[in-house]
Amino acid sequence: MGGATDANLYAQLRARFPRDAGAPFLETPEGRVVRYADVEADTSRLARRLRALGAKRGDRVAAQVEKSPEAVLLYLACVRAGLVFLPLNPAYRDAEVGFFLADAEPAVVVRDPARGEAVPQGGAAHATLAADGSGSLTDGLAAEPADDAIARAAPHEPAAILYTSGTTGRAKGAVLSHENLASNARALHRAWGFRPDDVLLHALPVFHAHGLFVALHTSLWNGTGLLFLPRFEVDAVLAALPRATVMMGVPTYYTRLLADPRFDRARAGHVRLFVSGSAPLLAETFERFRARTGHAILERYGMTETGMNTSNPLDGERVAGSVGPALPGVELRVCDEAGGVLGANEVGALEVRGPNVFRGYWRLPEKTASEFRAGGWFATGDLARIDARGYVHLVGRAKDLVITGGLNVHPKEVEEVLDAHPDVLESAVFGTPDPDFGEAVTAAVVPAAGASMLDERALLAFARERLAGFKLPKRIVVLAELPRNAMGKVQKAELRARYTRAEP
Repeated sequence: MGGATDANLYAQLRARFPRDAGAPFLETPEGRVVRYADVEADTSRLARRLRALGAKRGDRVAAQVEKSPEAVLLYLACVRAGLVFLPLNPAYRDAEVGFFLADAEPAVVVRDPARGEAVPQGGAAHATLAADGSGSLTDGLAAEPADDAIARAAPHEPAAILYTSGTTGRAKGAVLSHENLASNARALHRAWGFRPDDVLLHALPVFHAHGLFVALHTSLWNGTGLLFLPRFEVDAVLAALPRATVMMGVPTYYTRLLADPRFDRARAGHVRLFVSGSAPLLAETFERFRARTGHAILERYGMTETGMNTSNPLDGERVAGSVGPALPGVELRVCDEAGGVLGANEVGALEVRGPNVFRGYWRLPEKTASEFRAGGWFATGDLARIDARGYVHLVGRAKDLVITGGLNVHPKEVEEVLDAHPDVLESAVFGTPDPDFGEAVTAAVVPAAGASMLDERALLAFARERLAGFKLPKRIVVLAELPRNAMGKVQKAELRARYTRAEP
């Protein structure tokens, strides 16, 4: 253990804490306040608990818990102790969790006690943490002494692993370093002009990079507070907006606010900045929001592997349909299939380089090598053009990833479940535009021989037992056959085009 002069992310954040340790960091709708002094003391105590469970520097700690102040403190405690945090969506089923635990081999698994014991994995210690903050991990915590110990960390030492879907359907663990996360916090804090009196409205999940890193880190770097909602609910957000100055959300949040007549210019008047990310923001939503509130939503673009890469400007034109120029310190380029760099407004593969870019996937050296180009350029898998002013315009994804409500769904995973149903011969899953979720998971299925009629409700019930709710198709269409090219590859672009404008 050492002091706070190294690259440890927690040490860097702590150096930015307000001088008044009694200043609020996090406030819940019930009026509970977690102060910066509590952050310092409780992360120290939680770090000690994790070490007592057998976690050593560099070990993984997996957490499948509901959003709570303690979930945030657990994350910060892991970073403080030199452990590698692995957040898992609470919606995951045991079969899904089992893959992550087998792959990451965590030393400690923390779950909500309502779930029962974690999926068995050799050697992992188990602890519980409930949404109300109770559980074996926190029982009697306040009575324990705190200390100043922070594990030293090199800039490229891992701080977190976030799993992201891949084109093969096998989830990949993106290993994010202390410097990846710290560099992004610095860049966003500056780009978005954080002020000493800012209060961030946090309604995002904390198992995802948006809520866990982008929102939390910018507030901690600023040394200011959060209005911490357990989830996005229109009533709760409307009640909190008069006290907030910054709100971060996914496009779904903004479409749902616009659907409520109570959300008007006066209700949004105290907020200086609305930020959208994790999924494309429709130009229609951008224009409706500006007409209703007078605010131009600031859209940005990032990935699990890179954090944030671009942002529309705080001061300057925010262009509907564009994710803005590169952030300070980040380089972007668009390349053709041969790797040649293209000029302004030419469409090609978007690549990124900078201190925010991860160094590789967990235990997948060949996959890591295939995603990087000479000179440290990472291939994002997105198709884009960069205009003469440097604004990036995303035009599609080379990868088939579906982003629904800000969450990633890989079609292959859903297809494997649908194909396992005895009445399904084969399926193709793809995304179609949705005004609420950004994209809707849509499935085309071909009946098996002898299955003259497919029961959509029965098929969804079958999938619901095996997949998290956000992965379930919102629409299933039955086809005699899937469209294919001469090589036999399913033409998902044709399916997307066919069902984007089709009447339900």
